[in-house]
Amino acid sequence: MISVNRIDFVSVPSQDADRAARFYGETLGLRRDPHADYEFWVGDTCIAIWEPEKLGRPFAPQRNGHLALQVDDVAAAQAELEAAGVEFTAPTFDTGVCHMALFRDPDGNDLMLHHRHAPVG
Repeated sequence: MISVNRIDFVSVPSQDADRAARFYGETLGLRRDPHADYEFWVGDTCIAIWEPEKLGRPFAPQRNGHLALQVDDVAAAQAELEAAGVEFTAPTFDTGVCHMALFRDPDGNDLMLHHRHAPVG
């Protein structure tokens, strides 16, 4: 069996990497990588934007594999994003363990605001 140490990055497909970079950097406020124009950091996880069509691959947004962006207050973060023009795809819901609010980036990739309010276990 192989030994996996960590996730090095999560790739996010885009049809317009500059537009996506503005969304992830300015709208979501993610930390830009100082060495790469299309990479952003959330903690120690890198989000890498790429354009599949520039590599001869078809573009398709990532669906049902939401990147769960942890925030302190889902309602407050949602209100701030809605004020910036972000549309949410479902009402905020409480699983009994966490709050979640689902939305998409400008390319249609699924994202989520997430806050765990109950201890694990």
